[in-house]
Amino acid sequence: MIVITGGAGMIGSMIAWNLNQQGRDDLIIVDHLQQPDQWQNLCHRRIADYLDKDELFPWLESRHEHRKGIDAIIHMGAISATTERDFNRLVQENLRYSQHLWTWCAKHEVPFLYASSAATYGGGESGYDDREQILRPLNGYGYSKYLFDQWVTRQVKTGAATPPQWCGFKFFNVYGPNEYHKERMSSVVLHTYNQVRDTGTMHLFKSDRADVADGMQSRDFIYVKDAANIVSHFLQNPQHSGIFNAGSGEARSFRDLAENVMLSMGKQKSITWIEMPDDLKGKYQYFTQANIQKLRASGYTQALTSLEDGIRDYVQNYLMQADPYC
Repeated sequence: MIVITGGAGMIGSMIAWNLNQQGRDDLIIVDHLQQPDQWQNLCHRRIADYLDKDELFPWLESRHEHRKGIDAIIHMGAISATTERDFNRLVQENLRYSQHLWTWCAKHEVPFLYASSAATYGGGESGYDDREQILRPLNGYGYSKYLFDQWVTRQVKTGAATPPQWCGFKFFNVYGPNEYHKERMSSVVLHTYNQVRDTGTMHLFKSDRADVADGMQSRDFIYVKDAANIVSHFLQNPQHSGIFNAGSGEARSFRDLAENVMLSMGKQKSITWIEMPDDLKGKYQYFTQANIQKLRASGYTQALTSLEDGIRDYVQNYLMQADPYC
C-alpha cells in the first residue's frame, strides 16, 4: 500500500497514474479539495481509498495492520501558491505537517518521498545544484520548503532517526494534464492555451531587466509525466536517499513555450507584451536550470521529454480533447 498526500493535485494524481500503469492500485489518496472540479483529477485512477488530510494521522494510528501494510508515503501535499502571504499558514502546512509525517515514517520504518521546490533557489545567485548550501528564496512559499529541507538535512547529520529511505524532489516548472484547478498558479502552457483559444494572442510579461529581452526570461520546464516517473524511479530504488533536482536540465524561454503551444494548436504566432504585476516584482525568477547530474548518478537513465514534445502531447492529447484529464 502506498499513501500519496496531495494525491488529487497535478503531480500527486500523475504519480498515481504512473503507479496504476505499473499495475498498482493499492493507493491511499490524501488531500483537502478546495476547488469544486478537482475531484476529476482522480476520475481515471484506480485507488483503494481517499482521506482528507486531517484524517491521515488518526488513520495511520488507528490499526496496527496499517503500519505493516504501508510500503511508502509520497508527500506531495502542501500550499503550493508562490503568492501565499500568510507565513504562519505556510509553516503549519509546509513545515509542521511534513515534520510530523517524517517522524511517523522514521518510527515505523516506512520510506518517505516528498516534494521540495526549485523555489528554494531564489534568484539563482548560488546556482541550481542540489547540494547542501545556503539559499535565499524569493518568497514565503520557497522559504517554507527550504526550512523543511534544512530540517531534514539536520536530522540526517545529527544521527536522529530517519526513514529507511528519504528523498526530497526540487521540482522545477512542472506543466501538464491535471493542473486545471490551480488557476493563477497553473503553468504558462495552460495560460497560453486558454488565452490563444479565447483571444488569439498570448500575454507575456515584459522584461524589467536591461540584460534580458522581452520573452527571453527562461525556466527549466519539466513535463509532469517525467516528474512522476522520477518519483517512481526512487520508489523502485530504495538504496538512494537525498535531495534531488527534478527538472529537464535545460532552460527554455517563455517565447519558445508560447510559440510551441500555438504551433501545437495550429494557430498563428501572436504575443502581446504586458507589464509585470507589482506583487511579482523583485520575486520573479528570470532563469532556472536544474543540474541533474545527481539524478543521473542515481541510475535515472531515461530521456527527459523535450519542451516541444511535452507541449504537443499536453495540448493535442489532453487540452484539445473533450475530457482533458489524464
